Order: sequence, then C-alpha cells, then structure tokens
Amino acid sequence: MSSISTLKSNVLFETDKGYSYQCDVTHRIVLHIFGTQSQYKVQDFLLFQRKVNSVDVLNMLYDLSDKSDLQLIETTQRNFSRNLTICEIVQLRELLNGTKFTLQLHSLLCSVLKPDLV
Repeated sequence: MSSISTLKSNVLFETDKGYSYQCDVTHRIVLHIFGTQSQYKVQDFLLFQRKVNSVDVLNMLYDLSDKSDLQLIETTQRNFSRNLTICEIVQLRELLNGTKFTLQLHSLLCSVLKPDLV
C-alpha cells in the first residue's frame, strides 16, 4: 500500500486515461495508459513524443476510408506497439506533451534555482 502512495507522489503528469512518472532507480520515464505500461530513456521518450505528435489527425478525420480509422503507433525499442483510434492518439498526445512540459519545467526550475543554492 505504501508503494502506491509513493508512486502517486512521484507522478509527473496525470490524465483520466493514464499517468507518467520517472523511476528513481532506472531514471526512465514510465507511462501507464490504455492498460499498458512502457518505460523509456529520456531520449527515447522525446523521440516517441515527436512521433506521436507527427501523426496527421486531421487527415485521419477527413479520410472516410476504413484504413484511416486506426494508426499503428510503435517505438523503436518495442516498448509500445498498438493500433490506436483518433481519440486514443489525442489522449496519448495529451499525456506525452504534459509529461514533456513537466520535465522541461523541472529542468528550468533547477537551472534557475541552482545558483541560489550555492
């Protein structure tokens, strides 16, 4: 039970569909979304985030063919591989972009506050 409360206190970003945190032991970003868990080095996470953001959702919306209903989203390390609907892609983007924002904010705060601590 205490591990769950510890996990909740280390959450980087959370939506109603998933959450992310950074593992203190492996220094990896861990994503929990759509009932799956995947782990990424920071560089791999940023590549995955860019890849998901590059999906042309508007084209998927306007394309009336059946093939445009799903998009295969996978990472190079095979941490995540799923056919996602348009709504799921948007939900994944929200989680990834929120996590990236939190990481950037933390980095900025550390760089600004570090000189004051010395």
